[in-house]
Amino acid sequence: MVGSDERSDVAVLKVSGNQFPALPIGDSNALKVGEPVLAIGSPFGFDYSASAGIVSAKSRSFSRDTSVPFIQTDVALNPGNSGGPLFNQRGEVIGINSRIFSGTGGYMGLSFSIPIDAAMDIYEQLKTDGEVVRAYLGIYPQDIDRNLAEAYNLDRPQGALLTRVSPDSPAQKLV
Repeated sequence: MVGSDERSDVAVLKVSGNQFPALPIGDSNALKVGEPVLAIGSPFGFDYSASAGIVSAKSRSFSRDTSVPFIQTDVALNPGNSGGPLFNQRGEVIGINSRIFSGTGGYMGLSFSIPIDAAMDIYEQLKTDGEVVRAYLGIYPQDIDRNLAEAYNLDRPQGALLTRVSPDSPAQKLV
């Protein structure tokens, strides 16, 4: 193991050998909501399983313990899919299947993938420095939804509202 990053659930392994096949890497930043995607994995031990769906949202975070801006899809991911590729319609890898949101432990319509652009940045940092360095401001943003946009007389739900500034943080020193 070259290195791992627990917050993103990404690890870099060094494997001896040469001429390994490689999948084409896409641009996860270019993804659009509604775009078709395909996931490959081994759910419940059934190797080489594929499931299709669409991108439901981008830059989704649902936990304070990770800093990954997940790609949310409706692709059927189950235990055993983690670590498999998420492909766009051109056959390029645009994500790494990572998590499901479930009350039962199985697929409930919400699945999350690590954007390949974020994974490749983490890979480069682990390969070069052996660790991942993240910026820290000490702010807690909240996405502006329709209700907040209406409350603040905004034309549309866009941007973020800062809900809190952490004490003794870089952001607090600017206030």
